[in-house]
Amino acid sequence: MSLLTVGSVAFDALETPFGKTDKIIGGAATYITLSASYFTDENNLVAVVGDDFPQSMINDLQQHGINTDGLEIRKGEKTFFWSGKYHNDMNTRDTVDVQLNVMENFDPIIPESYQGCTYLMLGNTAPAIQRTVIERMTTRPKLIVLDTMNLWIDIANADLMTLLPLVDVLVVNDEEARQLTKEYALVKAAAKIREMGPKTVIIKKGEHGALLFQDKLVFFAPALPLEEVFDPTGAGDTFAGGFIGYLAKTDDISFDNMKRAIIYGSAMASFCVEKFGTERIMNLSQDEIQARVSEFVKLSAFGLQ
Repeated sequence: MSLLTVGSVAFDALETPFGKTDKIIGGAATYITLSASYFTDENNLVAVVGDDFPQSMINDLQQHGINTDGLEIRKGEKTFFWSGKYHNDMNTRDTVDVQLNVMENFDPIIPESYQGCTYLMLGNTAPAIQRTVIERMTTRPKLIVLDTMNLWIDIANADLMTLLPLVDVLVVNDEEARQLTKEYALVKAAAKIREMGPKTVIIKKGEHGALLFQDKLVFFAPALPLEEVFDPTGAGDTFAGGFIGYLAKTDDISFDNMKRAIIYGSAMASFCVEKFGTERIMNLSQDEIQARVSEFVKLSAFGLQ
């Protein structure tokens, strides 16, 4: 089934204890669509870049089967840029530089060919922009998934509160869930979020896995223990891309299938952190993905005598 992702395509400059990069391709929508490309053939992108964004990078997206008809290129303007430095524990980072550039006035235009999409993934952008996307869809998608972050919870809370009833699934990390609900216990936080609108809540816990909540059902997906984590940038977006991509491929939004989608998303995220930026998820094979998923299954499988 067709997937539409709206979010940022950007430049990142990264520094971790394992090294540093100059400008490389980044952005939420980049990671989401690349991850989803391993599952769905109808993978549509809406984003904006400046004319400083190389055609070679657009070609890389297209070679993954990503439809870039909705990628606006603004002449005379610069692409969104983020620079960050990770601490030794890789769980915390400092933002060194942010240049909004074209994202400051992002007005998402939905091409006619994208209308009627079955699945909509709203990558991390301002809630007002995410709502505009929903309002510009001529028919409501079967499933709308929303990602947000602590910044919007802090500075655009009113917009976010009006957006939440319009979506089916909210994806946040544990810190954001607590900030949004003022509840420390994640079970209570998920229940409060469901009262705000989304019937399904995914709470990411980084290297400690992810939780899926729906009604009174709960599922926990472990994170794969890795010997080395080079760069956690984009791991959450890669997770979201694997999750929504698998749902689009199977066209099954039952709780049981969402559990499988969580595992596939977790597997994709585990690849992402093994190299800088999108390098690792650019050239995966289906055999690699299935082998990694099998590792997750073995990690959580046990028998009772």
